[in-house]
Amino acid sequence: MLKLQKAAALAAVVLLFPLGSAVAQDNEQHSETYRQLKLFGDVFERVRSDYVEQATDEELIESAIQGMLSSLDPHSSYLNEKSFKDMRVQTRGEFGGLGIEVTMENGFVKVVSPIDDTPAFRAGVQAGDFITHLDGEAVLGLTLAEAVERMRGLVNTDLKVTIRREGVDPFDLVITRDVIKVRSVRSRVEGNIGYVRVTSFNEQSTPGVEAAITDIKKELGSNLSGLVLDLRNNPGGLLTEAISISDAFLEQGEIVSTRGRESEDTQRYNARAGDLVDGLPIVVLINGGSASASEIVAGALQDHRRAIILGTKSFGKGSVQTIIPLAGHGAMRLTTARYFTPSGGSIQAKGIVPDIEVEQARIEALTSGPQRSEADLRGALANPGTTGGGEDSQPAADGEANANTEEAPADYQLARAIDLLRGLSLFSERATN
Repeated sequence: MLKLQKAAALAAVVLLFPLGSAVAQDNEQHSETYRQLKLFGDVFERVRSDYVEQATDEELIESAIQGMLSSLDPHSSYLNEKSFKDMRVQTRGEFGGLGIEVTMENGFVKVVSPIDDTPAFRAGVQAGDFITHLDGEAVLGLTLAEAVERMRGLVNTDLKVTIRREGVDPFDLVITRDVIKVRSVRSRVEGNIGYVRVTSFNEQSTPGVEAAITDIKKELGSNLSGLVLDLRNNPGGLLTEAISISDAFLEQGEIVSTRGRESEDTQRYNARAGDLVDGLPIVVLINGGSASASEIVAGALQDHRRAIILGTKSFGKGSVQTIIPLAGHGAMRLTTARYFTPSGGSIQAKGIVPDIEVEQARIEALTSGPQRSEADLRGALANPGTTGGGEDSQPAADGEANANTEEAPADYQLARAIDLLRGLSLFSERATN
């Protein structure tokens, strides 16, 4: 009996030891937290009393919060009430500024992409440019939010932006601020191919894509043989829009999953039946300015073998930011999860690799002398299906040949995408005949 009592007591000690250890560890962590908060309080008081210029408590607290969030990653930040209001306006598709999507890299503002038909786009700002100075003042040392705030201003006011671009000397651009009205979807017909460009993912995007494809179907009817979905220089936007646009072309399967710090935070988004183009081939165009939501769409369609991805590797932003309103104090943008494509791959810092890599290039018609063929040779046999002979055939003059030749398309990547779709359509027709 005594042995049993001793064994029970020993077991109790063993069971209680881990519990006691956990409690002690928890208390130690709380003690360290309080010590660090006391450090913050000491610094706060010293700045209030001794800094060379007086700063308000609100300014100091906002700066401290901004510093804490921006030190986590380039996409987490604090939004004061004005910035929060501007952000909500932007997601609705209309806001003021230069018209560029930016991030922070090595202390400089890096252009993810200019937005189509905006002051920055018209001034020649390109994806990958670094902005080093604003009105002659260095951006080094500013947070991303501070730099963005300085780029905003009254409509019709000028801002001198110093650009550093690979391969050229730094140069200045003077850009006039304007109200940025983002028309997120544009479309047209290229022969028997539909072309839809999505410039950003805001609340107008999904209805815009649906309306564009409806118009293309009305124009081409049964002659529609494929679709080009252009996501180049699309910096992203709303996750919900990326999911719904992916869903528009998928019949089933996972579109994207988001995974937070804890396993129970994982969310999966699946497609519902229905394909806007009824299974016709799709080519998705991407480049280094395609980021975030653009990469979700490209990754989903690529993994499900629903589309061919053509262009160059995308930007590689694979994290999810949640906007958390703070009552009376704006909001915080916090990175809360990473997103993964249906195959389980993360594109964070890696990007979407296209199925067919095509660098952007300029197409130029090469001028050459008169071209000769078999028909030009004296005494050449006539084709049985024609009445003319070889003797009378004459090469067309250069001017006549050029007059009957379509102008070469300026967009090389788009031209390659259209050629690919036409080839797929031709192959499909021959296979069914």
